[in-house]
Amino acid sequence: MAHLRSRRRRALVLPVGLALIASLGFLPAGSASAAPVDVPAAVSADGPKLSYVVNTNGGHSTVKSVKKAIAKAGGTITIAYDQIGVIVVHSQNPEFGNTIRKVRGVASAGATRTKPMAAQTTTDIEAEQPLSAKEAKAATAKASDDQDALEPLQWDLPAIKADKAHKKSLGSSKVTVGVIDTGVDDTHPDLAPNFDRRASVSCVGGTPNTADGAWRPGPGESDHGTHVAGTIAAAKNGTGVTGVAPGVKVSGIKVSQPDGFFYTEAVVCGFVWAAEHGVDVTNNSYYTDPWLFNCEDDPDQKALADAVTRATRYAEGKGIVNVAAAGNSDMDLAADELTDGSSPNDTTPGERVIDPDECLDIPSQVSGVVTVSATGAKNLKASYSNYGNGVIDIAAPGGDLTAYQTPEAPAVNGLILSTLPGGGFGYKGGTSMASPHAAGVAALIKSTHPYASPWLVKTLLNVQADATSCTNPYDIDGDGTVDAVCEGSKQKNGFYGVGTIDALDAVRR
Repeated sequence: MAHLRSRRRRALVLPVGLALIASLGFLPAGSASAAPVDVPAAVSADGPKLSYVVNTNGGHSTVKSVKKAIAKAGGTITIAYDQIGVIVVHSQNPEFGNTIRKVRGVASAGATRTKPMAAQTTTDIEAEQPLSAKEAKAATAKASDDQDALEPLQWDLPAIKADKAHKKSLGSSKVTVGVIDTGVDDTHPDLAPNFDRRASVSCVGGTPNTADGAWRPGPGESDHGTHVAGTIAAAKNGTGVTGVAPGVKVSGIKVSQPDGFFYTEAVVCGFVWAAEHGVDVTNNSYYTDPWLFNCEDDPDQKALADAVTRATRYAEGKGIVNVAAAGNSDMDLAADELTDGSSPNDTTPGERVIDPDECLDIPSQVSGVVTVSATGAKNLKASYSNYGNGVIDIAAPGGDLTAYQTPEAPAVNGLILSTLPGGGFGYKGGTSMASPHAAGVAALIKSTHPYASPWLVKTLLNVQADATSCTNPYDIDGDGTVDAVCEGSKQKNGFYGVGTIDALDAVRR
Protein backbone atom coordinates (compact mmCIF):
# COMPACT_ATOMS: atom_id res chain seq x y z
CA MET A 1 0.00 0.00 0.00
CA ALA A 2 1.43 3.38 -0.96
CA HIS A 3 1.88 5.89 1.85
CA LEU A 4 2.56 9.58 2.04
CA ARG A 5 5.12 11.14 4.35
CA SER A 6 4.42 14.66 5.51
CA ARG A 7 6.74 17.62 5.66
CA ARG A 8 9.26 17.89 8.47
CA ARG A 9 12.15 20.12 9.50
CA ARG A 10 15.69 19.07 10.46
CA ALA A 11 17.97 20.11 13.30
CA LEU A 12 15.18 20.31 15.90
CA VAL A 13 13.48 23.22 14.11
CA LEU A 14 9.69 22.97 14.00
CA PRO A 15 7.07 25.12 12.31
CA VAL A 16 5.20 27.35 14.73
CA GLY A 17 2.09 25.20 14.43
CA LEU A 18 3.95 22.16 15.76
CA ALA A 19 5.77 23.87 18.60
CA LEU A 20 3.16 22.86 21.14
CA ILE A 21 3.45 19.18 20.31
CA ALA A 22 7.24 19.32 20.50
CA SER A 23 7.11 21.14 23.83
CA LEU A 24 5.18 18.23 25.29
CA GLY A 25 7.99 15.78 24.59
CA PHE A 26 8.89 15.70 28.28
CA LEU A 27 6.79 16.44 31.33
CA PRO A 28 7.57 19.58 33.29
CA ALA A 29 9.18 19.06 36.66
CA GLY A 30 7.24 19.50 39.85
CA SER A 31 3.87 18.37 41.12
CA ALA A 32 1.48 21.25 40.66
CA SER A 33 -1.97 20.70 42.10
CA ALA A 34 -4.55 19.70 39.53
CA ALA A 35 -8.03 18.85 40.68
CA PRO A 36 -10.10 17.46 37.82
CA VAL A 37 -13.25 19.19 36.72
CA ASP A 38 -16.53 17.52 37.49
CA VAL A 39 -17.43 14.56 35.34
CA PRO A 40 -20.88 13.00 35.14
CA ALA A 41 -21.80 10.67 37.99
CA ALA A 42 -23.25 8.24 35.46
CA VAL A 43 -21.76 7.77 32.01
CA SER A 44 -22.87 5.90 28.94
CA ALA A 45 -21.22 2.57 28.16
CA ASP A 46 -23.19 1.63 25.07
CA GLY A 47 -20.71 2.83 22.45
CA PRO A 48 -18.06 0.83 20.59
CA LYS A 49 -15.07 -0.14 22.70
CA LEU A 50 -12.25 2.14 21.60
CA SER A 51 -8.70 2.72 22.72
CA TYR A 52 -7.55 6.21 23.72
CA VAL A 53 -4.33 7.93 24.67
CA VAL A 54 -4.57 10.53 27.42
CA ASN A 55 -1.54 12.83 27.64
CA THR A 56 -0.99 14.59 30.94
CA ASN A 57 0.86 17.64 32.23
CA GLY A 58 2.32 18.22 35.66
CA GLY A 59 3.70 15.94 38.34
CA HIS A 60 2.61 12.87 40.28
CA SER A 61 -0.42 14.45 41.94
CA THR A 62 -1.71 15.67 38.58
CA VAL A 63 -1.38 12.24 37.01
CA LYS A 64 -3.08 10.67 40.03
CA SER A 65 -6.08 12.99 39.76
CA VAL A 66 -6.33 12.44 36.00
CA LYS A 67 -6.41 8.68 36.55
CA LYS A 68 -9.35 9.12 38.92
CA ALA A 69 -11.13 11.27 36.36
CA ILE A 70 -10.56 8.60 33.71
CA ALA A 71 -12.40 6.05 35.84
CA LYS A 72 -15.27 8.46 36.53
CA ALA A 73 -15.58 9.14 32.80
CA GLY A 74 -16.04 5.46 32.04
CA GLY A 75 -12.46 4.61 31.10
CA THR A 76 -10.35 1.61 32.07
CA ILE A 77 -6.60 2.16 32.19
CA THR A 78 -4.71 -0.49 30.24
CA ILE A 79 -1.24 0.85 30.99
CA ALA A 80 0.22 4.17 32.10
CA TYR A 81 3.59 5.32 30.80
CA ASP A 82 4.18 7.75 33.65
CA GLN A 83 7.72 8.48 32.44
CA ILE A 84 6.25 10.34 29.45
CA GLY A 85 2.79 11.14 30.79
CA VAL A 86 0.87 8.92 28.37
CA ILE A 87 -2.03 6.80 29.63
CA VAL A 88 -3.64 4.13 27.44
CA VAL A 89 -7.36 3.79 28.15
CA HIS A 90 -10.25 1.64 26.88
CA SER A 91 -13.78 3.02 27.01
CA GLN A 92 -17.24 2.41 25.61
CA ASN A 93 -18.43 5.88 26.58
CA PRO A 94 -19.01 7.73 23.28
CA GLU A 95 -18.28 11.01 25.09
CA PHE A 96 -15.12 9.83 26.81
CA GLY A 97 -12.78 11.92 24.66
CA ASN A 98 -14.79 15.12 24.99
CA THR A 99 -15.16 14.60 28.74
CA ILE A 100 -11.56 13.78 29.60
CA ARG A 101 -10.17 16.64 27.50
CA LYS A 102 -11.88 19.07 29.90
CA VAL A 103 -10.08 17.66 32.93
CA ARG A 104 -7.39 19.85 34.42
CA GLY A 105 -3.98 18.32 33.86
CA VAL A 106 -4.93 16.71 30.54
CA ALA A 107 -2.87 18.16 27.72
CA SER A 108 -4.62 16.17 24.98
CA ALA A 109 -6.63 13.00 24.55
CA GLY A 110 -7.96 11.11 21.59
CA ALA A 111 -9.19 7.83 20.17
CA THR A 112 -6.46 5.82 18.50
CA ARG A 113 -8.87 4.23 16.00
CA THR A 114 -12.33 4.47 14.53
CA LYS A 115 -13.44 0.95 13.61
CA PRO A 116 -10.81 -1.76 13.12
CA MET A 117 -10.87 -3.61 9.82
CA ALA A 118 -8.35 -5.59 7.80
CA ALA A 119 -5.62 -3.51 6.20
CA GLN A 120 -1.91 -3.55 5.59
CA THR A 121 -0.01 -0.37 6.35
CA THR A 122 3.67 -1.04 5.79
CA THR A 123 5.46 0.76 2.99
CA ASP A 124 6.72 -1.93 0.62
CA ILE A 125 5.61 -1.38 -2.96
CA GLU A 126 4.41 -4.91 -3.59
CA ALA A 127 4.38 -8.43 -2.16
CA GLU A 128 7.74 -10.11 -1.97
CA GLN A 129 9.17 -11.94 -4.95
CA PRO A 130 10.55 -15.25 -3.66
CA LEU A 131 14.11 -16.08 -4.59
CA SER A 132 14.09 -18.85 -7.20
CA ALA A 133 16.21 -21.96 -6.84
CA LYS A 134 17.87 -21.14 -10.15
CA GLU A 135 18.90 -17.67 -8.95
CA ALA A 136 20.17 -19.05 -5.68
CA LYS A 137 22.27 -21.71 -7.39
CA ALA A 138 23.75 -19.19 -9.82
CA ALA A 139 24.59 -16.75 -7.05
CA THR A 140 26.25 -19.42 -4.92
CA ALA A 141 28.47 -20.41 -7.82
CA LYS A 142 29.64 -16.80 -8.23
CA ALA A 143 30.16 -15.99 -4.55
CA SER A 144 33.77 -15.31 -3.58
CA ASP A 145 35.39 -16.77 -0.49
CA ASP A 146 34.61 -13.64 1.54
CA GLN A 147 30.96 -13.46 0.46
CA ASP A 148 27.86 -15.14 1.79
CA ALA A 149 26.21 -17.46 -0.72
CA LEU A 150 23.56 -15.02 -1.96
CA GLU A 151 25.59 -11.84 -1.60
CA PRO A 152 26.30 -11.55 -5.35
CA LEU A 153 22.59 -10.75 -5.77
CA GLN A 154 22.76 -7.89 -3.24
CA TRP A 155 23.61 -4.93 -5.46
CA ASP A 156 22.61 -2.67 -2.57
CA LEU A 157 25.72 -3.52 -0.50
CA PRO A 158 28.35 -2.19 -2.96
CA ALA A 159 26.01 0.74 -3.68
CA ILE A 160 26.74 2.02 -0.17
CA LYS A 161 30.25 0.49 0.06
CA ALA A 162 29.11 -1.98 2.69
CA ASP A 163 31.15 -4.75 1.05
CA LYS A 164 34.31 -2.69 1.59
CA ALA A 165 33.23 -1.70 5.10
CA HIS A 166 32.90 -5.36 6.09
CA LYS A 167 36.61 -5.88 5.44
CA LYS A 168 37.28 -3.39 8.21
CA SER A 169 34.41 -4.05 10.60
CA LEU A 170 31.14 -5.96 10.76
CA GLY A 171 29.88 -3.82 13.62
CA SER A 172 29.80 -4.44 17.35
CA SER A 173 27.68 -7.04 19.12
CA LYS A 174 27.23 -4.44 21.85
CA VAL A 175 25.02 -2.38 19.50
CA THR A 176 21.34 -3.30 19.04
CA VAL A 177 18.95 -2.10 16.35
CA GLY A 178 15.29 -2.40 17.31
CA VAL A 179 13.01 -3.29 14.40
CA ILE A 180 9.70 -1.64 15.32
CA ASP A 181 7.55 -3.45 12.81
CA THR A 182 5.35 -6.49 12.13
CA GLY A 183 7.52 -8.93 14.07
CA VAL A 184 10.81 -10.71 13.44
CA ASP A 185 11.36 -14.44 12.92
CA ASP A 186 14.39 -14.95 15.15
CA THR A 187 14.56 -18.64 14.20
CA HIS A 188 15.80 -17.73 10.71
CA PRO A 189 19.38 -19.07 10.34
CA ASP A 190 20.60 -15.69 9.11
CA LEU A 191 19.02 -13.81 12.05
CA ALA A 192 19.38 -16.21 14.98
CA PRO A 193 23.12 -15.54 15.55
CA ASN A 194 22.51 -11.81 15.95
CA PHE A 195 19.14 -11.76 17.66
CA ASP A 196 18.75 -9.87 20.95
CA ARG A 197 15.96 -11.64 22.82
CA ARG A 198 16.27 -9.42 25.89
CA ALA A 199 15.41 -6.36 23.82
CA SER A 200 12.53 -8.05 21.97
CA VAL A 201 8.84 -7.82 22.77
CA SER A 202 5.31 -7.69 21.43
CA CYS A 203 3.66 -4.33 22.04
CA VAL A 204 0.42 -5.22 20.28
CA GLY A 205 -2.40 -3.60 22.25
CA GLY A 206 -0.01 -1.17 23.92
CA THR A 207 1.22 -3.45 26.70
CA PRO A 208 4.60 -5.26 26.61
CA ASN A 209 4.35 -9.03 26.16
CA THR A 210 7.65 -10.79 26.78
CA ALA A 211 6.41 -14.35 26.31
CA ASP A 212 8.89 -16.41 24.32
CA GLY A 213 8.37 -15.73 20.62
CA ALA A 214 5.75 -13.02 21.13
CA TRP A 215 7.86 -10.81 18.85
CA ARG A 216 7.48 -13.19 15.89
CA PRO A 217 4.90 -12.74 13.12
CA GLY A 218 2.02 -15.16 13.54
CA PRO A 219 0.71 -17.48 10.83
CA GLY A 220 -0.55 -15.40 7.93
CA GLU A 221 0.90 -12.16 9.34
CA SER A 222 3.21 -9.88 7.41
CA ASP A 223 6.82 -10.90 6.68
CA HIS A 224 7.78 -7.22 6.49
CA GLY A 225 9.68 -6.99 9.79
CA THR A 226 11.74 -10.12 9.09
CA HIS A 227 12.82 -8.71 5.71
CA VAL A 228 13.78 -5.40 7.33
CA ALA A 229 15.77 -7.18 10.06
CA GLY A 230 17.82 -9.11 7.49
CA THR A 231 18.78 -5.93 5.66
CA ILE A 232 20.11 -4.52 8.91
CA ALA A 233 21.92 -7.45 10.48
CA ALA A 234 21.75 -10.77 8.62
CA ALA A 235 24.82 -12.65 9.84
CA LYS A 236 27.92 -12.98 7.68
CA ASN A 237 28.13 -16.75 8.12
CA GLY A 238 28.85 -18.13 4.67
CA THR A 239 25.22 -18.77 3.76
CA GLY A 240 22.21 -16.70 2.83
CA VAL A 241 22.43 -12.91 2.63
CA THR A 242 24.56 -10.33 4.43
CA GLY A 243 23.23 -7.39 6.41
CA VAL A 244 24.55 -3.84 6.27
CA ALA A 245 25.88 -4.32 9.82
CA PRO A 246 26.24 -8.12 10.15
CA GLY A 247 28.03 -7.94 13.48
CA VAL A 248 25.44 -5.94 15.43
CA LYS A 249 22.41 -7.26 17.26
CA VAL A 250 18.83 -6.89 16.09
CA SER A 251 15.68 -7.09 18.19
CA GLY A 252 12.07 -7.57 17.21
CA ILE A 253 9.60 -5.03 18.62
CA LYS A 254 6.25 -6.08 17.24
CA VAL A 255 3.71 -3.26 17.07
CA SER A 256 1.31 -4.26 14.29
CA GLN A 257 -1.92 -6.09 14.91
CA PRO A 258 -2.72 -9.30 13.01
CA ASP A 259 -4.75 -7.23 10.52
CA GLY A 260 -1.72 -5.03 9.83
CA PHE A 261 -2.60 -1.84 11.73
CA PHE A 262 0.03 0.13 13.64
CA TYR A 263 -1.99 1.88 16.36
CA THR A 264 -0.62 4.65 18.57
CA GLU A 265 -0.66 2.72 21.84
CA ALA A 266 1.53 -0.02 20.33
CA VAL A 267 3.93 2.46 18.72
CA VAL A 268 4.32 4.34 22.02
CA CYS A 269 4.97 1.04 23.80
CA GLY A 270 7.61 0.15 21.21
CA PHE A 271 9.63 3.33 21.62
CA VAL A 272 9.45 3.24 25.42
CA TRP A 273 10.46 -0.42 25.44
CA ALA A 274 13.44 0.29 23.18
CA ALA A 275 14.47 3.22 25.38
CA GLU A 276 14.53 1.06 28.49
CA HIS A 277 16.14 -2.08 27.07
CA GLY A 278 19.44 -0.97 25.65
CA VAL A 279 18.46 -0.35 22.02
CA ASP A 280 20.78 2.04 20.16
CA VAL A 281 18.91 2.55 16.88
CA THR A 282 15.28 1.99 15.90
CA ASN A 283 13.97 1.40 12.39
CA ASN A 284 10.42 2.51 11.58
CA SER A 285 9.04 1.53 8.19
CA TYR A 286 5.36 2.41 8.72
CA TYR A 287 3.01 5.24 9.57
CA THR A 288 0.81 5.24 12.64
CA ASP A 289 -2.80 4.34 11.81
CA PRO A 290 -5.52 5.31 11.16
CA TRP A 291 -4.60 8.85 10.07
CA LEU A 292 -1.99 9.34 7.37
CA PHE A 293 -1.59 12.88 8.66
CA ASN A 294 -2.48 13.96 12.20
CA CYS A 295 -3.71 17.54 12.17
CA GLU A 296 -3.24 19.97 15.03
CA ASP A 297 -6.80 21.29 14.80
CA ASP A 298 -8.39 17.86 15.33
CA PRO A 299 -8.39 16.83 19.02
CA ASP A 300 -8.06 13.11 18.36
CA GLN A 301 -5.29 13.46 15.80
CA LYS A 302 -3.43 16.03 17.91
CA ALA A 303 -3.39 13.59 20.83
CA LEU A 304 -1.92 10.80 18.72
CA ALA A 305 0.86 13.04 17.46
CA ASP A 306 1.49 14.25 21.01
CA ALA A 307 1.83 10.69 22.36
CA VAL A 308 4.19 9.48 19.64
CA THR A 309 6.25 12.68 19.88
CA ARG A 310 6.71 12.11 23.61
CA ALA A 311 7.74 8.50 23.01
CA THR A 312 10.28 9.23 20.28
CA ARG A 313 11.83 12.08 22.24
CA TYR A 314 12.02 9.90 25.32
CA ALA A 315 13.84 7.25 23.28
CA GLU A 316 16.29 9.78 21.88
CA GLY A 317 16.86 11.10 25.39
CA LYS A 318 17.90 7.57 26.34
CA GLY A 319 20.50 7.51 23.56
CA ILE A 320 18.53 6.13 20.60
CA VAL A 321 18.75 7.23 16.96
CA ASN A 322 15.32 6.83 15.33
CA VAL A 323 15.20 6.20 11.56
CA ALA A 324 12.04 6.17 9.41
CA ALA A 325 10.86 5.54 5.84
CA ALA A 326 9.77 8.51 3.71
CA GLY A 327 6.85 6.86 1.88
CA ASN A 328 6.05 5.50 -1.55
CA SER A 329 3.69 7.89 -3.34
CA ASP A 330 6.23 9.76 -5.54
CA MET A 331 4.98 13.02 -4.05
CA ASP A 332 6.77 16.31 -3.45
CA LEU A 333 6.37 16.68 0.30
CA ALA A 334 7.69 20.23 0.14
CA ALA A 335 4.51 21.34 -1.60
CA ASP A 336 2.30 23.94 0.04
CA GLU A 337 -0.49 21.42 0.44
CA LEU A 338 -1.10 17.70 0.05
CA THR A 339 -4.19 15.63 -0.64
CA ASP A 340 -4.84 12.82 1.81
CA GLY A 341 -7.33 10.39 0.34
CA SER A 342 -6.75 7.46 2.68
CA SER A 343 -7.74 8.60 6.16
CA PRO A 344 -9.09 7.16 8.33
CA ASN A 345 -7.93 3.88 6.85
CA ASP A 346 -9.74 1.64 9.34
CA THR A 347 -13.23 2.72 8.24
CA THR A 348 -14.19 4.68 5.11
CA PRO A 349 -11.45 7.04 3.91
CA GLY A 350 -12.37 10.50 2.72
CA GLU A 351 -10.43 13.06 0.74
CA ARG A 352 -9.02 16.13 2.48
CA VAL A 353 -6.43 18.74 1.62
CA ILE A 354 -3.93 19.26 4.42
CA ASP A 355 -1.14 21.69 5.26
CA PRO A 356 1.92 19.50 5.95
CA ASP A 357 3.26 22.18 8.28
CA GLU A 358 0.22 21.70 10.51
CA CYS A 359 -0.52 17.98 10.05
CA LEU A 360 1.97 15.35 11.22
CA ASP A 361 2.84 12.04 9.67
CA ILE A 362 4.04 10.07 12.70
CA PRO A 363 6.66 8.97 13.52
CA SER A 364 8.58 10.13 10.42
CA GLN A 365 7.73 13.83 10.82
CA VAL A 366 8.61 14.02 14.49
CA SER A 367 11.57 16.33 14.99
CA GLY A 368 14.82 14.41 15.35
CA VAL A 369 13.70 11.34 13.39
CA VAL A 370 15.89 10.60 10.33
CA THR A 371 13.69 10.46 7.19
CA VAL A 372 15.02 8.28 4.37
CA SER A 373 14.17 8.33 0.65
CA ALA A 374 14.82 5.37 -1.64
CA THR A 375 17.19 4.88 -4.57
CA GLY A 376 17.38 2.11 -7.14
CA ALA A 377 20.22 0.12 -8.66
CA LYS A 378 21.33 3.07 -10.83
CA ASN A 379 21.52 5.32 -7.75
CA LEU A 380 18.55 7.37 -8.96
CA LYS A 381 15.51 8.23 -6.89
CA ALA A 382 13.25 5.21 -6.93
CA SER A 383 10.17 5.71 -9.11
CA TYR A 384 7.82 5.49 -6.10
CA SER A 385 9.86 7.34 -3.46
CA ASN A 386 8.52 10.50 -1.89
CA TYR A 387 10.80 13.51 -2.05
CA GLY A 388 10.95 17.17 -1.07
CA ASN A 389 13.62 19.78 -0.48
CA GLY A 390 14.01 20.29 3.26
CA VAL A 391 11.99 17.15 3.95
CA ILE A 392 14.27 14.24 3.04
CA ASP A 393 17.29 13.83 5.30
CA ILE A 394 19.25 11.15 3.47
CA ALA A 395 18.92 8.50 0.74
CA ALA A 396 19.54 4.75 0.73
CA PRO A 397 18.87 1.76 -1.54
CA GLY A 398 15.23 0.72 -1.49
CA GLY A 399 15.07 -0.92 -4.90
CA ASP A 400 13.02 -0.13 -7.97
CA LEU A 401 11.38 -1.96 -10.83
CA THR A 402 14.12 -3.85 -12.67
CA ALA A 403 12.93 -2.37 -15.97
CA TYR A 404 13.56 1.13 -14.60
CA GLN A 405 16.86 0.54 -12.81
CA THR A 406 18.58 -2.70 -13.83
CA PRO A 407 21.42 -3.83 -11.56
CA GLU A 408 24.79 -4.91 -12.87
CA ALA A 409 25.44 -8.64 -13.13
CA PRO A 410 25.52 -10.97 -11.32
CA ALA A 411 22.54 -9.29 -9.60
CA VAL A 412 19.34 -9.90 -11.57
CA ASN A 413 16.56 -8.08 -9.67
CA GLY A 414 16.23 -4.36 -9.02
CA LEU A 415 14.54 -4.90 -5.64
CA ILE A 416 16.20 -5.70 -2.29
CA LEU A 417 16.97 -9.31 -1.37
CA SER A 418 16.62 -10.20 2.31
CA THR A 419 15.30 -12.72 4.82
CA LEU A 420 11.74 -14.07 5.02
CA PRO A 421 10.08 -16.07 7.82
CA GLY A 422 10.67 -19.80 7.85
CA GLY A 423 14.27 -19.59 6.65
CA GLY A 424 13.42 -18.17 3.24
CA PHE A 425 14.69 -15.28 1.13
CA GLY A 426 12.93 -12.88 -1.19
CA TYR A 427 12.86 -9.46 -2.82
CA LYS A 428 10.94 -6.40 -1.69
CA GLY A 429 11.07 -2.74 -2.69
CA GLY A 430 10.08 0.48 -0.97
CA THR A 431 11.27 3.19 1.35
CA SER A 432 10.66 0.46 3.94
CA MET A 433 13.75 -1.20 2.49
CA ALA A 434 15.75 2.05 2.31
CA SER A 435 15.25 2.94 5.97
CA PRO A 436 16.94 -0.23 7.36
CA HIS A 437 19.99 0.44 5.19
CA ALA A 438 20.34 3.80 6.93
CA ALA A 439 19.65 2.22 10.32
CA GLY A 440 22.40 -0.31 9.62
CA VAL A 441 24.90 2.43 8.78
CA ALA A 442 23.89 4.29 11.96
CA ALA A 443 24.64 1.06 13.85
CA LEU A 444 28.09 0.88 12.24
CA ILE A 445 28.74 4.47 13.32
CA LYS A 446 27.66 3.63 16.86
CA SER A 447 29.95 0.58 16.77
CA THR A 448 32.87 2.75 15.71
CA HIS A 449 32.03 5.48 18.24
CA PRO A 450 30.39 3.63 21.15
CA TYR A 451 30.01 6.72 23.32
CA ALA A 452 28.54 8.93 20.60
CA SER A 453 25.28 10.70 21.41
CA PRO A 454 22.31 10.43 19.03
CA TRP A 455 23.11 13.93 17.82
CA LEU A 456 26.68 12.92 16.96
CA VAL A 457 25.62 9.68 15.26
CA LYS A 458 23.16 11.60 13.09
CA THR A 459 25.75 14.27 12.37
CA LEU A 460 28.26 11.66 11.22
CA LEU A 461 25.59 9.91 9.16
CA ASN A 462 25.01 13.20 7.34
CA VAL A 463 28.63 14.33 7.07
CA GLN A 464 29.79 10.95 5.77
CA ALA A 465 27.02 10.68 3.16
CA ASP A 466 28.05 10.88 -0.48
CA ALA A 467 26.63 14.11 -1.88
CA THR A 468 24.30 13.25 -4.77
CA SER A 469 23.28 15.87 -7.31
CA CYS A 470 19.71 16.41 -8.41
CA THR A 471 18.51 14.21 -11.25
CA ASN A 472 16.96 16.63 -13.76
CA PRO A 473 15.21 15.96 -16.01
CA TYR A 474 13.84 12.95 -14.13
CA ASP A 475 12.05 10.64 -16.55
CA ILE A 476 12.41 7.30 -14.81
CA ASP A 477 10.14 5.34 -17.16
CA GLY A 478 11.60 6.87 -20.32
CA ASP A 479 8.28 7.95 -21.80
CA GLY A 480 9.42 11.50 -22.50
CA THR A 481 7.49 13.03 -19.60
CA VAL A 482 9.21 14.49 -16.54
CA ASP A 483 8.04 12.46 -13.55
CA ALA A 484 9.36 14.68 -10.74
CA VAL A 485 11.45 17.81 -10.27
CA CYS A 486 14.36 17.86 -7.86
CA GLU A 487 15.11 21.15 -6.11
CA GLY A 488 18.21 22.10 -4.15
CA SER A 489 21.97 21.82 -4.42
CA LYS A 490 24.31 18.84 -4.61
CA GLN A 491 24.92 19.19 -0.88
CA LYS A 492 21.21 19.07 0.00
CA ASN A 493 18.23 18.50 -2.25
CA GLY A 494 14.75 17.11 -2.43
CA PHE A 495 15.59 13.71 -3.92
CA TYR A 496 18.57 12.65 -1.83
CA GLY A 497 18.76 14.99 1.15
CA VAL A 498 22.41 15.39 2.13
CA GLY A 499 23.33 12.41 -0.02
CA THR A 500 23.53 8.62 -0.14
CA ILE A 501 24.59 6.76 3.00
CA ASP A 502 28.21 5.55 3.14
CA ALA A 503 28.97 2.41 5.15
CA LEU A 504 32.73 2.55 4.54
CA ASP A 505 33.13 5.97 6.12
CA ALA A 506 31.03 4.74 9.05
CA VAL A 507 33.72 2.24 10.09
CA ARG A 508 36.64 4.62 9.73
CA ARG A 509 37.88 6.14 12.96
